[in-house]
Amino acid sequence: MSKVFPRVSRRRSLQGATVGVVALGLLLWWLLPLGETPPSGTIVFSTGTPRGVYQEYGERLRNELARDMPGLQVKLLNSAGSQENVERVATGKADFTIAAADAVETYELRHRSGADRLRGVARLYDDYVQLIVPRDSKVDSVADLRHKRVATGLPDSGVRLIANRVLRAAGIDPHKDITPMAEGIDTGPDRLRHGKIDAFFWSGGLPTKGLVELAEKYAFRFVPIDGDLVTKLHAGGDAARYYRATNMPETAYPSVQHGTAVPTIAVSNVLMTRKDMDPRLTEWLTRTVIKSRDGIGAHVHSAQLVDLRTAIYTDPLPLQEGARRYYRSMKP
Repeated sequence: MSKVFPRVSRRRSLQGATVGVVALGLLLWWLLPLGETPPSGTIVFSTGTPRGVYQEYGERLRNELARDMPGLQVKLLNSAGSQENVERVATGKADFTIAAADAVETYELRHRSGADRLRGVARLYDDYVQLIVPRDSKVDSVADLRHKRVATGLPDSGVRLIANRVLRAAGIDPHKDITPMAEGIDTGPDRLRHGKIDAFFWSGGLPTKGLVELAEKYAFRFVPIDGDLVTKLHAGGDAARYYRATNMPETAYPSVQHGTAVPTIAVSNVLMTRKDMDPRLTEWLTRTVIKSRDGIGAHVHSAQLVDLRTAIYTDPLPLQEGARRYYRSMKP
């Protein structure tokens, strides 16, 4: 028996096609500006240490930018961390970077070169301060670090900046009361595992690859940084206002935390550039950052926290004109 299919009128067919075209148009408007040729050229993106979150985020973002702007070459440049990143962008050695808000504020308060040219693109995710010791260590608080060999991060890192502040808040002189070691996330885990240091500080997104790898071969734990220390930090004023008391969730490193959250400090990260960067390129880059959240977040867990509603708050930096254009375009 032959099947009888209902007739579809030409008008209904055209209506369906129109709806499809409109839907496609809206999708393309979200992904790429209609009728525009993508920006091209070369930019330098300062990242971080090879086993840190900044580096992994930079690599993933470069891949996303290649899809949206095939003619744009993105050169990634390793760094010690936030302090070096801020300096590079301010002085023109890099065009874009990620840095912790306290490092940005510190650079501005010290009236360093080019500080007035710095501009925000997007607030990304929070860094969590992580103080790591061997599982059988007798160190149970920051105050217990006195006379210990402590890695406080590389000289130009955000880790060094915050570790020294935390130590001082606990009544420890980071230059006299401990043996400070200039180790970062690339070397600190192995130095701890081989007994070369007693503890090390790290500040980064959750989880950090270097610590995930350490947990697979070595028993360690996190030392809590309690709210009293945060109160003392805030009393010091200046850039310490960007620190907030929080808990590192038990899901960050399950095999280490065993269902227990760890009191600590968090500070927000800002994607930043300069006032003189091409606004059109910055607008396109901002769009890619926001729309690639899920794609990057599938590999860099902390990137899942990037949100259009909070990305606009890039304090202490004013928005770069291109980023401002993008956020305005997204208003209903």
